[in-house]
Amino acid sequence: MLARPGPLVWLALAALLAQGLALALGSVSIGVDELLRVLTGGGEALHRTLVLELRLPRSLAAFGTGALLALAGALMQVLLRNPLADPYVLGLSGGASVAALAAMLAGLGAALVGGAAFAGALVSTLIVFGLAHGTGSWTPTRLLLTGVVMAAGWGAVITFLLAVSPVERLPGMLYWLMGDLAYAGTPWPVLSVAVLALIVVLPLGRTLNVLARGGLQAAALGVAVRPLEWTLYLLASLLTAVAVTTAGSIGFVGLMVPHMLRLRLGSDQRRILPASLLAGGTLLTLADTLARTLIAPQQLPVGVITALLGVPSFLYLLHRSR
Repeated sequence: MLARPGPLVWLALAALLAQGLALALGSVSIGVDELLRVLTGGGEALHRTLVLELRLPRSLAAFGTGALLALAGALMQVLLRNPLADPYVLGLSGGASVAALAAMLAGLGAALVGGAAFAGALVSTLIVFGLAHGTGSWTPTRLLLTGVVMAAGWGAVITFLLAVSPVERLPGMLYWLMGDLAYAGTPWPVLSVAVLALIVVLPLGRTLNVLARGGLQAAALGVAVRPLEWTLYLLASLLTAVAVTTAGSIGFVGLMVPHMLRLRLGSDQRRILPASLLAGGTLLTLADTLARTLIAPQQLPVGVITALLGVPSFLYLLHRSR
């Protein structure tokens, strides 16, 4: 008797299906036969341009961004011992947004805006790390409170930048704040970072299971708690910075995906981490496909779709936990 496919197999198949839908759907729909011809080197010139130059890079960038956010969310939930923590809870998105909006306000190009966003996220990481760290004082609660205060401060700066920005620059700035994959560019950096991050954290799965039970218990079992927490924080910050640089601020993916997977698959990080990567990438790919097709030929920011999906899901989880 054949063994039943595991959850990771189903998630991998769902990721492939999401990629196929992203390539086929849009303002110009492409049938399955024509899509296969294009992917094998044939097909009409218009369809080749749509699929290979426009839709495929964007769908892969969406998958990589969603994978990074979900993986970062899973790490943050272990680090803070909080099942509702997400990659943006420590103000990383706020720092990236301030730097990106400042670059847009200065009239810099898309590549420099992305670089500014990455630098802003890293600066915010260093500030939170420096303020929360002290001799015997770095606890998950202190780290969380420091991040929340920083996020509020960045929010005030974002409001100021929007208030003083010229009217003609506001649409692009608002789209970036809501998350937009229209100018994601080449997907290979974000995909490479996602794969490398998974390779790094998978061997730590058993140790992360111990850390999730509490710092004192982990230390009693021989885990080097403080270096491991630093590693998780810096790695989650790096993943979030790359994701924000690629697509702007996209909420709820890093919060909902690992939390729901934990409800379905249990708390073993050796399963949660690869499942988060696959499910997060699939979710954002489908959300971006909806954003492109819902009111085609116009496009919505993908952050709007993830918020519309995430808010009711989050309220359902709160009601369920009650």
